[in-house]
Amino acid sequence: MPVIHKILIANRGEIACRIQRTAQALGYRTVAVFSDADADALHVQMADQAVNIGPAPVQQSYLNIPAILDAARRSGADAIHPGYGFLSENAEFARACKQAGLTFIGPSVEAIELMGSKRQSKIAMLAAGVPCIAGYQGAEQDDATLTREAERIGYPLMIKASAGGGGRGMRLVHSAEELPAQLRTARSEALNGFGSDELILEQALIEPRHVEVQLFGDHHGNLIYLGERDCSIQRRHQKVIEEAPCPVMTAELRQAMGEAALKAGRAVNYVGAGTVEFLLDTDGRFYFLEMNTRLQVEHPVTELITGLDLVAWQLSVAEGQPLPLTQAQVKLDGHAMEVRLYAEDPAQGFLPQTGRVEAWAPALDRGSRIDHGLIEGQSISPFYDPMLGKLIAHGATREEARRKLLCAVQDSVLLGVQSNQRLLACLLQHPQFISGEFGTGFIPQHFADHDCLHAYSPSAEELAIAALLFYQAAAQQHRAPLSGWRNNAGAPLLYRIGLDACDWNVQLRASPDNTFEVQVAERVIELKLIEHTAGAVTLEVDGLRQRHAYRLCDEQLWLFTHPGSLHLVDRTHAVIDSQTSVSSGTLKAPMDGAIIDVLVSEGSPVSKGQLLVVLEAMKMEHPLKAGIDGVLKRVQVKVGDQVKNRQVLLQVE
Repeated sequence: MPVIHKILIANRGEIACRIQRTAQALGYRTVAVFSDADADALHVQMADQAVNIGPAPVQQSYLNIPAILDAARRSGADAIHPGYGFLSENAEFARACKQAGLTFIGPSVEAIELMGSKRQSKIAMLAAGVPCIAGYQGAEQDDATLTREAERIGYPLMIKASAGGGGRGMRLVHSAEELPAQLRTARSEALNGFGSDELILEQALIEPRHVEVQLFGDHHGNLIYLGERDCSIQRRHQKVIEEAPCPVMTAELRQAMGEAALKAGRAVNYVGAGTVEFLLDTDGRFYFLEMNTRLQVEHPVTELITGLDLVAWQLSVAEGQPLPLTQAQVKLDGHAMEVRLYAEDPAQGFLPQTGRVEAWAPALDRGSRIDHGLIEGQSISPFYDPMLGKLIAHGATREEARRKLLCAVQDSVLLGVQSNQRLLACLLQHPQFISGEFGTGFIPQHFADHDCLHAYSPSAEELAIAALLFYQAAAQQHRAPLSGWRNNAGAPLLYRIGLDACDWNVQLRASPDNTFEVQVAERVIELKLIEHTAGAVTLEVDGLRQRHAYRLCDEQLWLFTHPGSLHLVDRTHAVIDSQTSVSSGTLKAPMDGAIIDVLVSEGSPVSKGQLLVVLEAMKMEHPLKAGIDGVLKRVQVKVGDQVKNRQVLLQVE
């Protein structure tokens, strides 16, 4: 078996950083690869060496197999760790590594190939005696066949990309009328995301839990499972919260699911870290969903309840060492919980967000674990997945882990990029989540119209703090009391503070002793400035002392409150202008991205709600629709164009 000296990590972001930490701690040299967009990224700074592998688009960089192999050759790496996503489950890549004389830190080419196809893997699992959901996994992929099979299976049903994962190429279909359109969208996402438009159909289970089993195998025929994880809290089939163990697990069910997972692993002679995913029905029956032949995003919760380092195990197995534990020696301790921090705006249908990280200070003071690849000053681009990092906590009980994680979510400072931080805090505090009784429909059921999914309206206290910070910035800039600007020094200063399309009028009266009286609508708030440093302010707000991180440049203020951040603008001296709205007929890009389809042409009549343009950003397709009835007067983009956030795409009159 090979002896590894230097490992190239064929990935980016938090997983590249996480792999490097273990590899370097064990004495291995590491090599990072990076695109033009990631030249200053944290994973590049951490590595012993780094190699540029191309432009920002993934096909030209992180999915460019020749470029990655050349980077390994140039750096002298003798092993490649693929992380997750990108090429981690690409059999061609694993085969190319082997042919180049490199150790691929993962399973065999054959296992990746079989389990990488939902269609082929389901056929294999049925043959191995693993419980599977009723569906269609045939080779015929024409619409007529899929329509006929859908009628046989019955509605509701799931369309899934055979080569896919992460919710891409996956659609829930409620009726036959929906099927043609959903097939088109699923095929398009599957082809763009995975290079294959092959689909399978499955009966949709109502309110199942998503429970997965962590497998680990070695080259000596040993294969064990390391407990299970519950990943039922999902949005659009993408996991948001994961925990271990599953809240409703029993010893008998754990053994049954573990043994089914072992059957799946043995069917492909599995080596390394892998995960067998199941759907657990309300009646206690479970069904094979898929097998991920890689390290999972949510592996930290397993590490925290087992006390193991799964990356260290991967490296050991790749060098031919036997597993350090037998099944009987695996012990589970306490409870662990993880949330995924995304650059997205829940109030805009979870549209991915781009921007510059102005401040990042993860909360580690309560023993939480934060896996991330963030650094202040970096740009969040539209080219990659919007996940920024993971916040994880461990406790003796589920409730203790939940409380610790909630504090980590509420106290981790992220400024400059809109995120799902407030939503995560709301999820963790929901009574149904606290009870542990939920399924994959939890978010659609309980958060379809939740306050945290609407545009956030700042509180009077937050507006008062913003006014004080704008006042302080002006005072420092002009090095003179602001009262000197006015004929009446006793009159309050008037501010117009904006958030998106809304403005609030705020009055501020300053006193020489660093106390301020601020009026917002009918509310009068007393502020006392205790300490003010670059990037943070400590105040007493109506007698309650609190500290806030912030970043202020010109009239732009990013203010951190608990939890999440606000992007406020001082519009006091700005000309009041009419805001372009959805109903104006001007369609703008909601984020940076690429135009992959334009469905109309100039002069065409359009109806409100009609699909006009499809934008691709952060690995997902985003349909853009008409806001009014009218005639299309101008189309300013074409397929293939890269567009910026708020760029005008077309005009309806």
